[in-house]
Amino acid sequence: MGARTKARKRALDILFESELQGLPLGATLADRQAKPEQPLNDYTVRLVHGVAGQLSEIDEAIAAHSTGWPLGRMPGVDRNLLRIAVYELRYVDEVPAAVALSEAVALASELSTDDSPGFINGVLASLAAAANALPG
Repeated sequence: MGARTKARKRALDILFESELQGLPLGATLADRQAKPEQPLNDYTVRLVHGVAGQLSEIDEAIAAHSTGWPLGRMPGVDRNLLRIAVYELRYVDEVPAAVALSEAVALASELSTDDSPGFINGVLASLAAAANALPG
């Protein structure tokens, strides 16, 4: 497993944990950073801060492309995988869209339901296609 893949998985753990505890997204990051026996990759921290900082915009984008599936109805793992991938698609220029998409689908295959990889792929593909259609 590559360094960025591990960073994404750790970011997912932190985002999911915060949500599960009813805390603001990413609120458990400081607790994780305080554990020197499990140091966090800089990219993990970047992802958590990025998702938390752009949460409204990210959630709006997901909602616009997940027809019939409001965020609250999605499994927590899927919701947070989508958030990480959308953050990467929109704000991390050095990560190609295809990589962000395939990483999210791979993590969904490993960590979520049988239907999750296809669902996540569909939402992200729709979002990426819409972004490519915009002039810019």
